[in-house]
Amino acid sequence: MFFSKSIASTYRFVIISSIFAQTLFKSEQQTSMTSIPSFIDELGNSPPGPFFNPWHQQDPDHDLSAEAPQIRWRQLETYLQERIGRARWLFVAEALGYQGGHFTGIAMTSERILLGHQKQKYGVAPEHVFRTMQPERTSNPELNRKGMTEPTATIMWGAISDLELDPYQVVLWNALPWHPYSPDRGLLSNRTPTPLEMAYGTPLLKQFLSLFDQASVIAVGRKCEELLREIRVDHHAVRHPANGGAPKFRHQLKSLMRKRG
Repeated sequence: MFFSKSIASTYRFVIISSIFAQTLFKSEQQTSMTSIPSFIDELGNSPPGPFFNPWHQQDPDHDLSAEAPQIRWRQLETYLQERIGRARWLFVAEALGYQGGHFTGIAMTSERILLGHQKQKYGVAPEHVFRTMQPERTSNPELNRKGMTEPTATIMWGAISDLELDPYQVVLWNALPWHPYSPDRGLLSNRTPTPLEMAYGTPLLKQFLSLFDQASVIAVGRKCEELLREIRVDHHAVRHPANGGAPKFRHQLKSLMRKRG
């Protein structure tokens, strides 16, 4: 899973340019001391353009209430806090999706998981996500009575369950933590971020990794693999489960867990 030299060169250029240009972020020394609340506060610095920021913005057409951003903030804070000092595996995928973190605030995690609708079929329960607060939906039930559901979230959490991993030793994240959407199709859509947009998320990715600096990093998909290589983060790599990649993703993840114990 390798990009061409031209694409790799593009990533290298935009990453270096982005890191030096974004003076709004703290230095790496400060990053190492980042707390979870201040980290989520910095997520307010989303890129220009068609992005939705679930912790700092309301989706006026699809959120259940004006409290939705605060709910998503609390859910992400609780999810991360409950894994501090316990995490062994950090899964880093590309970007937040409208069926997942757009409404839960948590990467690769759907409302249907939080509401308990995947426990019987997939063995994934709300308490696998967090325990110290009551999960809440933020989408209007008119969109989907059982809550929004995301294929990547279902496959990811199903694999965690099937491999009998401790979910509190696993942290899911996106290299680009915000939701890129198509202006033509609206907020209930996803789009592929550009290399420059991916690079915009690099300082926050480094902050995230510093929160769990004893854990091993797993790149989910070749874009994240290339990005982590460019910023010199040691990592393992697996196929992204989307677009028919689920069987290979499961196989690679199973092999990795077997090797790592």
